[in-house]
Amino acid sequence: MHFGLIIIGDEILSGRREDKHLSKAIGILGARGLTVSYAHYVGDDPQRITATLRQAFASGDVVFSFGGIGATPDDHTRQCAAQALGRPLVLHPEAAALVRERMQDVAREQGVPYEPDRADNVHRLNMAMFAQGARIIPNPYNKIAGFSLDGPTGGTVHFVPGFPVMAWPMVEWVLDTQYRAHFRKGEWEEQSIIVYGAMEASLTPLMEQIEREHPVKVFSLPSVDHPQHGRHIELGVKGHPEAVGSAFAALKRGLHQVQASLGPEMVQSGN
Repeated sequence: MHFGLIIIGDEILSGRREDKHLSKAIGILGARGLTVSYAHYVGDDPQRITATLRQAFASGDVVFSFGGIGATPDDHTRQCAAQALGRPLVLHPEAAALVRERMQDVAREQGVPYEPDRADNVHRLNMAMFAQGARIIPNPYNKIAGFSLDGPTGGTVHFVPGFPVMAWPMVEWVLDTQYRAHFRKGEWEEQSIIVYGAMEASLTPLMEQIEREHPVKVFSLPSVDHPQHGRHIELGVKGHPEAVGSAFAALKRGLHQVQASLGPEMVQSGN
């Protein structure tokens, strides 16, 4: 199963706000033995959002979409999701009830009467307008729900707000309630070693050999100005722990054979 991200908002692409969702999603999925396969950044352009969502629904993947599900003029995600699937926007009864609960909570906190027919309160119900067939994602912060939609070919997109304090617990809820069977805790390990002064091209034959002979992935992370190691390559293997040990041993043997200058070793594991 592949997990992807869509991060929506002009404020990210303009630099007015720094994206925090990608790094957090890597951590949330990693704690469950899962990985982020890709991430798309999209501005507040309805046509581009619709095209990106249409691709996500057709992908067969699990995709988390962050942002744009509010009810202001620059929030287009709910409408674009409906358009991408060719479905109408409809008022989701459970989501609408939660919006009304939130409005009552706010009125109570402010010491004013709740007026359901007031224009701004009626407008807030737009946050419960989802494409037909949506399932809600509970929001523990302020009750305003996110939603999930299935595409025609197996892709599922889970829509959460752009606010991290709301979005991240909602992503965890989706994973823990719907994808627990896919968790791979303890089934992933990564071992790497610092190689000084080598060129990636000269190490490529060894990397290809390791992947041919072992069921792992080999990775190479070059750096030219590291504050501790200077110019170097972090070379390693990742995969199931049972395969990683023998593959990493073979990688080190190959490095010794080419008389590579080696530095410290590093180990990471999914837990």
